[in-house]
Amino acid sequence: MKLARDGNPPPPRRVERDDAAWRERLTPEQYRITRQKGTERAHSSSMCALFEPGRYHCVCCGTALFDADSKFRSGSGWPSFHRPLAPGVVAYHQDDSHGMRRVETTCNVCDAHLGHVFPDGPEPSGLRYCINAAALVKA
Repeated sequence: MKLARDGNPPPPRRVERDDAAWRERLTPEQYRITRQKGTERAHSSSMCALFEPGRYHCVCCGTALFDADSKFRSGSGWPSFHRPLAPGVVAYHQDDSHGMRRVETTCNVCDAHLGHVFPDGPEPSGLRYCINAAALVKA
């Protein structure tokens, strides 16, 4: 909540495209989730059960966001991680939608909506980054 309130670290770089370019680059589902702050159905992606080594990149700009070593089984229905790959790749924003206060996570490079972060994850961070699989590409 502190970063959402006080400001995010600077991104490692910036990628900006107009709406038409994002629509051309992404599938309709990827566009709905990443550019319109949508959410995929819980348990709709096989990525929840994928625990092979590798990195998870932003589907919009290709920025490496999470490493498989921080992924865990949360049972939430979305891929979950306990920390981003590096400081500055994920941005945090207060989200008061749907009658609750949450912290939205976005790609700090291209502003793609990723999901939300919650304070109920495992150690060492105690955080659960609950991320839409459609916002990620596994490499």
